[in-house]
Amino acid sequence: QVQLVESGGGLVQAGGSLRLSCAASGRTFSAYAMGWFRQAPKEREFVSGISSGGTTYYADSVKGRFTISRDNAKNTVYLQMNSLKPEDTTVYYCAADSVLTVIDRRYHYWGQGTQVTVSS
Repeated sequence: QVQLVESGGGLVQAGGSLRLSCAASGRTFSAYAMGWFRQAPKEREFVSGISSGGTTYYADSVKGRFTISRDNAKNTVYLQMNSLKPEDTTVYYCAADSVLTVIDRRYHYWGQGTQVTVSS
């Protein structure tokens, strides 16, 4: 069982930065692939992911602006978001599972979400 708690969301002006954190419970955090998703009108949209080995993936819409990282000693995954745009506004979720995938329904564990609002 893994519990995930996101933090770091908030209100920022366009062009600004935020860093999201996702703290995980459990002793096997390092074995999990971690993903960040955001709520789109009809589904949760893949934003970025990091495998247990540290391989990273990004959606085209955030490539070059967002950076995912993990600190296994702290059981935490981060999403550094730079050059934020109003269209980045939504709820962001972290997720965990054994295999990194861009498909949200493949993830077994989810956090509660954190709101990111980018004003123009």
